[in-house]
Amino acid sequence: MSRVAIIGVGFYGFQSSTPSLSFREMIFEAAQRAYEDAGGINPRTEVDAFISCQEDFWEGVAISNEFMPDQLGGALKPGFTVAGDSLQCILNAYAMIKTGAFDVVVVESHGKPSEISTIRDIVLFSFDPIYLRPLNPESIHFLNAIEARAFMDSERLSREVLGEYVVRSLRNGFSSSRAVYASNLSLDSYISADPIADPLSMYDIAPFSDASIVIVLSSEDIARRYTDDPVWISGIWSVSGTPTPPFDELSRDWIVRTAAEKAFKLSNIKNPLREINALELDERYSYIPLMVLSSLGFSKDLRKDLESGYFDRGGGMPVNPSGGALSEGNTLEVHGLARVVAAYEQLKGRAGASQIEGVEKILVHSRRWPGLRTTTVAILSR
Repeated sequence: MSRVAIIGVGFYGFQSSTPSLSFREMIFEAAQRAYEDAGGINPRTEVDAFISCQEDFWEGVAISNEFMPDQLGGALKPGFTVAGDSLQCILNAYAMIKTGAFDVVVVESHGKPSEISTIRDIVLFSFDPIYLRPLNPESIHFLNAIEARAFMDSERLSREVLGEYVVRSLRNGFSSSRAVYASNLSLDSYISADPIADPLSMYDIAPFSDASIVIVLSSEDIARRYTDDPVWISGIWSVSGTPTPPFDELSRDWIVRTAAEKAFKLSNIKNPLREINALELDERYSYIPLMVLSSLGFSKDLRKDLESGYFDRGGGMPVNPSGGALSEGNTLEVHGLARVVAAYEQLKGRAGASQIEGVEKILVHSRRWPGLRTTTVAILSR
């Protein structure tokens, strides 16, 4: 079967509010940039199918994918919708190309939380209707707070350790044009912030951001026509947990471990610590990347590794070197593609001030928000 490559990416937004453009115009802007990045590919004649990763509840209308084709140049072409995080869309496109029935597939995802007035209601609706929703919690982050506390107790981590990660990640964001919330937060300011849902304060939870991303994927033969240095998807896998997370193990993330083991096997990776050069992790909550690092064996002592700079750009295992969701914002389903774009820029040598020398393979991770712990892991390489 053909290898699958990413040959073009485009994005628009990453702002707290985008009142001047509709979500359709945002998709158009991102698509134009992606097609140009893919060597000027013509979506009307050279793309076989389009996939949209979105959720009707965020859009406020049913069958919202009917708004997808026109601005992508995909009218009268096969179109699909995945109601999930956009890294799951990459998995779908990867599988379609692997079948041999498709050579070029375009993936798009968009989020405009600035125009959603009922986010609390939508998040509550995503909870288990028997055990969780009737609790009508004061904070929509209560499940993540419980998980964070279970993980911190298990690892004997203090809030200072979470703070160390947050301070570092927000500072990394200064090197990215997408990191609209990058800041020089001090550890003292972090510690003194009031909790929203203990142990999480406002600094532990990514604020919302509007964004649209379009990515062009192709088979190996097609990729060689448009670019000399495609970024390869060598493995990708997705796993879901139980519909009621409190019934699950919360102090460890067995879901990401299972997804990563499958992605490593597809990528023929025997020793992840030696073969992976950097990580792009979901950090819509500050404790999640730390949980992933521990669960995947990338760290045996999180406090020590944070203090030594092991996860910094020049460290042994850089994590989100251009900033993650804490500085880019929670872009709803777009988040997985945002991590792919960051990895793509690194592997193409376009990461500017956050560029890591000699990077060959990057692990990309995204977990759907809110509700289930559906997790996707991909290995990107050059």
